[in-house]
Amino acid sequence: MAVSDRVDVGFRSERGPILIALMLATALVALESTILATAVPTIVDDLGGFTQFPWLFSSYLLAQAVLVPVYGKLSDIFGRTPVLLFGIGVFAAGSVLCAVAWSMPALIAFRALQGIGAGAVLPMAQTIAGDIYTVAERAKAQGYLASVWGMSSIVGPTVGGVFSDFMSWRWIFWVNVPLCAVAAWVLVRSFHESKPDGPRRSVDWAGATTLAVGAALVILGLLEGGQSWAWVSTTSIAIFTAGAVLLVSFVVIETRVPEPILPVWVLTRRVLITTSAVSCLVGAVVLGLTSYVPSFVQGSLGTTALVAGFTLAAMTLGWPIAAAQSGRLYLRLGFRTTGLIGAVPLLTGTTLLTQTGPDSAPWQVAGCCVVIGLGMGLIASPSLIAAQSSVKWGERGVVTGANAFARSIGSAVGVAVFGALANAALARSGATEGSAPNSEQLAASVSPVFTAVLVCALVLAVCVASIPNRIGRDENRTGHA
Repeated sequence: MAVSDRVDVGFRSERGPILIALMLATALVALESTILATAVPTIVDDLGGFTQFPWLFSSYLLAQAVLVPVYGKLSDIFGRTPVLLFGIGVFAAGSVLCAVAWSMPALIAFRALQGIGAGAVLPMAQTIAGDIYTVAERAKAQGYLASVWGMSSIVGPTVGGVFSDFMSWRWIFWVNVPLCAVAAWVLVRSFHESKPDGPRRSVDWAGATTLAVGAALVILGLLEGGQSWAWVSTTSIAIFTAGAVLLVSFVVIETRVPEPILPVWVLTRRVLITTSAVSCLVGAVVLGLTSYVPSFVQGSLGTTALVAGFTLAAMTLGWPIAAAQSGRLYLRLGFRTTGLIGAVPLLTGTTLLTQTGPDSAPWQVAGCCVVIGLGMGLIASPSLIAAQSSVKWGERGVVTGANAFARSIGSAVGVAVFGALANAALARSGATEGSAPNSEQLAASVSPVFTAVLVCALVLAVCVASIPNRIGRDENRTGHA
């Protein structure tokens, strides 16, 4: 497949339309992660089902997470474009059905359909960026994609509130349809991908099914354990047992098929093991911050929801700035050194965050988030690029999918661990069950979560130190306009 010597990265370059399409596709997933939160009260008033509304988020995240490695492998077999277009199409169909949902159970089911589509969109956008840009260019390209999350963290809650208050919550989903159409049209028009060379490869459907269902059960148990059911209940034990059995079956299947959906070599190469561990911990840190920083700022510091949202958005402002500049560092100093440089602001920010309390000012928390974001930008993007650069085109999809899957697992484990820590601390603070905690009790419950985030950051730094500084293989870019 053709490789070019072009070095310009941006909207005005020849690859600019492709980058725009990838950013639009990424925006679909990013906005959907933030836009719904402010509309939940309105949705509950319209459809009912107050006790069921958390599943609006769980069903979406669950469906998205478990299919990521499957889509990654399929893209290595059939190409990126068909998988990405399929994901956009399913996401659009799910959005239309969500917009016309007649009950909370129906909306939950259609959100799961959205998640099935979203599972293809994000990793394919990252994979295509890895295909069409060289190692020197990928940091800036990934910075553009990361900036979408920063914008979405600000725009999403605001737009969701506007639709809910002045129009209808259903427009939250209708607005996805034209975005899907534009992203698909620009992609088809601008990105002309060559078909994978060689004989037609088979699809490991047995492995894909056991992995998806087994991972879904484990993640479901982590997401809902201690909330929908007790950790030691029969339901919890049954879910984890069934998930473990299916995952063991998946490992057995993968050793016996010619085209495993998640090849064993993904779990044996040093660069892939370490970068996946980094991605897993990044997911845990981000989840801890996004879940508890707004609650802390709003409930303990006494600010509005808007101020709390902007406090967290500070992290996503620093992240793309650092990610876009990381290319200069890893080309000159190496991937490991760049990540270790990023570990300094990450550890500084998380350490300062553990020192905040009821007397802190919102700007102090926001400052911590900016510093953490700068560190994340110098760690997350270079580690993904290191993983992508270590394999050839026909393996890049499965590697990117495995990296994204590891981040989802980290987020799910983080939900369980941070929730357990917060609930235990809240009980010790003297808060009574069923009543809203006061500012001191809320601060006491969030404090161990921030400490756990710091521990995750420390382990993350250790994992970064294990990433090879230089990557030997990179077959650069393939199939483009």
